[in-house]
Amino acid sequence: MRVGLGYDSHIFASGRKLILGGIDIPYTAGLKGHSDADVLLHSLTDAILGAASLGDIGSHFPDTDPEFKNADSGELLKDVMRLVRKKGYEFGNGDAVIVAEEPKMKAYIAEIEANISRLIGCENEDISVKATTNEKMGAIGRKEGIAVHSVVLLMKV
Repeated sequence: MRVGLGYDSHIFASGRKLILGGIDIPYTAGLKGHSDADVLLHSLTDAILGAASLGDIGSHFPDTDPEFKNADSGELLKDVMRLVRKKGYEFGNGDAVIVAEEPKMKAYIAEIEANISRLIGCENEDISVKATTNEKMGAIGRKEGIAVHSVVLLMKV
């Protein structure tokens, strides 16, 4: 078994959709990034890559490559899962914490979990997504962006 840890954060940007876990979340701004800036999928992808000792998301999908401009992070996650399976690993489970003052995430968690499990190809019960605030501390607390912490378990098959 292999454990991987992932973290990502993005600042808010006007004129963009807010996409978390591959789901459009109604909000006044989206997140700034080269791809769709799905901070949740980026964090999970990094955790998966780390568990498989395959580097990080930036080494596979660099933000300097025009091919990945506005890329769908769900497609990037599926690409990474193909690499992981080719290396002989299967996804065990994943846990993620979204850190944001706004928007409130409770109404979207079940849909996000279902979408992530579909992208990864695992059972819904193998994905857990939670949300918390930063208690008004720091950049997240000032509503400047969103961060996500993730951990995953991969199993050799």
